[in-house]
Amino acid sequence: MYIATLIAPRGTLQPALVDSLRNAWGGGDAQWLSPDEAAEFPMEALPGNRWEVWDHLQKGATDLVIQPAENRAKKMLLADMDSTMIQQECIDELAEEAGVGPHVRDITARAMNGELDFEGALTERVALLKGLPETVIAEVLATRITYMPGGRELLSTMKAHGAHAALVSGGFTNFTAKVAEELGFHENRANTLLIENGTLTGHVAQPILGRDAKVQALHDITARLGLTPADVIAVGDGANDLGILELAGTGVALHAKPSVAAQCDVRINHGDLTALLFLQGYARSDFA
Repeated sequence: MYIATLIAPRGTLQPALVDSLRNAWGGGDAQWLSPDEAAEFPMEALPGNRWEVWDHLQKGATDLVIQPAENRAKKMLLADMDSTMIQQECIDELAEEAGVGPHVRDITARAMNGELDFEGALTERVALLKGLPETVIAEVLATRITYMPGGRELLSTMKAHGAHAALVSGGFTNFTAKVAEELGFHENRANTLLIENGTLTGHVAQPILGRDAKVQALHDITARLGLTPADVIAVGDGANDLGILELAGTGVALHAKPSVAAQCDVRINHGDLTALLFLQGYARSDFA
């Protein structure tokens, strides 16, 4: 049995569209998770025109996800930070303060799209931050960082139902510690910027936390909690997230780079982080 979930910006999902698709695919009764925003219906089999329909719905700003009905509600959330739980890339914002913003943003975009080796690209970008005062980190956190809509509801609702939440980032602990505390993650892992005498040295502690380290974090945390990867919903947007997105029971490419989204079956391009709750079968009335 499969579940088809349709999600659109609040107030824009038309009941006629949901009913039309349900009828075309021979689905069961539609359940509305949020009026004019999210609905789901069961199906016996995957439809052959799944991706053609998905492409058509994208033009109308509607996300479509089809997944097995079993074990949808997960026991663990594993989340990327930059451009996932927050709306920025922290290293890009630091680079703006260092006067090398455009150059670093270009490297970041290429690395997240899988065009560059992540570890090499991170080393190159951090080198350009050499000499930046440590105090700039707090300034960036206070003035440049904003949270992705729906993140607080995602964390509070999953935690209210007993789930564990881990923030695992290729960014920096100076940022993940604050974001994890603010949103309510149980733990966080990231890279460490090396600082001497109140100044960034232009180096990051080794080994660098990249794609493989994120996968290892998933294995480590699930083993510690007595869970399996099938119990995890993971979310990210960059090439270094592909490992966890492929391994997790539900891997969500959220507003992801095109090359990343193309490799994932679960893609959210128009919804916010509350989409991850709808995918697990939570109605908006269930949100904590």
